[in-house]
Amino acid sequence: MELRHLRCFIAVAEELHFARAAARLHIEQSPLSRIIKELEYRLGVQLFERTTRRTRLTWAGQVLLEEARRIMAVVDQAKASVKSAAAGYRGRIRVGLSDGIPQARLATLLAQCREEEPEVEICLAEVIFGELVRGLNDDLFDIGLAQSAEVGDGLVAEPVWFDPLVVAVPARHPLLSHRHVPLEEVVRYPLVLCDPQVCEGFWQQLQRVLGSVNTRLTIADRVPTLDLMMALVAAGYGLGFSSLAKITGLNNPDVVARPLAGCPAVLTTYLVRREGEPSGQLARFIGRLNPAQEPALLPAQTSLEEIA
Repeated sequence: MELRHLRCFIAVAEELHFARAAARLHIEQSPLSRIIKELEYRLGVQLFERTTRRTRLTWAGQVLLEEARRIMAVVDQAKASVKSAAAGYRGRIRVGLSDGIPQARLATLLAQCREEEPEVEICLAEVIFGELVRGLNDDLFDIGLAQSAEVGDGLVAEPVWFDPLVVAVPARHPLLSHRHVPLEEVVRYPLVLCDPQVCEGFWQQLQRVLGSVNTRLTIADRVPTLDLMMALVAAGYGLGFSSLAKITGLNNPDVVARPLAGCPAVLTTYLVRREGEPSGQLARFIGRLNPAQEPALLPAQTSLEEIA
């Protein structure tokens, strides 16, 4: 089994269409079909079920897809390591980012790394939380930043950043009569919420807040990014939730941020890593994260411009 077999297999497995996979690989469909048949012959298993109407993975194909992605990720990392060495770097720290990290915090961290250890390359990858956990277990990442501590055996999660949870409200809305908005009032309106599969950690923490009210939620939409949530809130589709640090960075004049009344709701960002003593290089990186004290309730905010 060669890398070319795996590249072709991954393309077909993801497209589930030989013509589209061939176009993606910039080859003809006939040689692609021959490569897949050769791979099946070498492995002694059937990887795809093909009919005139569709192509789908067998169970063996699904297992191989997960393994093939892991192999290709290791190969890509090996290439990146060699290129980094050729560029003069003397070390690499591979960081997985999940749930979205406030830009200001990340920029401060990277600037400090660049100033103190410019010879160490910081490689960032944005992934969903499940991929972050798998990547840490498979040694594809050295460290992760996420908003979930449910990491399983072999990994540890340590809280490092605390950011106040705020409500995103359209610039003209009845709730703006409140300087601190009661959660019971927020849930009376349609909500624009994060996609739980994309923002798993954030959704876990938000659920704990929303679970304190006995009201059925009206969900206007579920979105994969904060940018889209802010656009829908600004357009009046509903109210949203985010951390103060994230929402400040977008600085949308058509959205107002308000703290919640009666509960010091915060979002916690966790440093996730494998158990055991980190290397000196990784330990210094962890030290730059500067764990913060959990904040008290914020004063009411009147607009994003005032927050900034």
